[in-house]
Amino acid sequence: MKNTRQDHVEKIWWHGVKAVQGTACVAKALVNAQVTRPDQVIAVGKAACAMAAAVFDVFDEQVPTLVVTKYDHLAPLPAAAKVIEAAHPLPDENSLIAGYEVWKTVRQLPDNAHLLMLVSGGASALAELPVQGMTLSHLQTETTQMLASGLDIHAMNARRKELSMIKGGKLLAEFSGELVTTLAISDVEGDSLAIIGSGLGQAPESYRYSFDPYIVASNAIARAACAHKATSLGHKVITNQETLYADVFDLAKTIGHELRQLPAGVHIWGGEPTIVLPPDPGQGGRNQALALALSREISGVVGLTVLVAGTDGTDGPTDAAGGLISGVTWREEGHRALRLADSGHFLEQQGAVFKSGPTGTNVMDLIVAIKD
Repeated sequence: MKNTRQDHVEKIWWHGVKAVQGTACVAKALVNAQVTRPDQVIAVGKAACAMAAAVFDVFDEQVPTLVVTKYDHLAPLPAAAKVIEAAHPLPDENSLIAGYEVWKTVRQLPDNAHLLMLVSGGASALAELPVQGMTLSHLQTETTQMLASGLDIHAMNARRKELSMIKGGKLLAEFSGELVTTLAISDVEGDSLAIIGSGLGQAPESYRYSFDPYIVASNAIARAACAHKATSLGHKVITNQETLYADVFDLAKTIGHELRQLPAGVHIWGGEPTIVLPPDPGQGGRNQALALALSREISGVVGLTVLVAGTDGTDGPTDAAGGLISGVTWREEGHRALRLADSGHFLEQQGAVFKSGPTGTNVMDLIVAIKD
């Protein structure tokens, strides 16, 4: 049975996530920006189905739409939507099929076309058209090495652009119509369209059409919603920062120290940590690793509950979003789990894995902590 802190931590996290949910954010942007009915929609990312659903809600169910999303992230869509599921974080054969379909769709649009691009996190792996000579096997090896190296998303996506024929503005260089509108859910620091999805929805340096880009959801919006919910539940918000841009072990030490020293109330952090993986990692992702490492730092602290979770509902190659920990979560066998990147198994044994399922958004990660 959940105690009040656990209940409130989850309610605060979910309120932040729902504030940046794809359907609501895209519908609001379409109306507020007075976007005209598109001739073609291309939605790519973990939130692609949720984002595409808004188009059918605002316009009609006959808008031609190509949706590329992660396996098990489907949602009901009208018959006008062609959906391709692919792998993340490692691209697979379907990622290449999706990349070709996206490229072909853009190239075939007529001169007077209005293209609506809907881009969210995960697009880099889900749709790819590699440069000549780059096989799927080579692409998977390159991606695996980047994921294990501890590179941040900016460095990874810079490399992805070099390997791709559709990233970094290359896709929209093929567009010969009149207007491109790009609506993006940001999963990167700085909310740059050139980085989100490795620039899949970014215009090239030189183009002859009208280009209207909008960021419709971000970590800042989610954190503001978390803070609002915390206040409505009677808590004082002490911390609200987007500072999770370092190695998970360094962050665990910093945040653990702050949680021990800071006054009672709600503490919120956002961002996207990095992690260096061993040659044969176990089960888990960066959020589960951070949750376990943080549980070591707050071990023994009474009256403290912390939720560390990805806003997309998935953490690395697992079905968990992160971990829900307290001052009694840590055990000595956690040292081995952290060393082997097997935090998921440890947290499962402690009943501390947090599973939300796909959320229809992706604005990086959130930490919500309540200290009595």
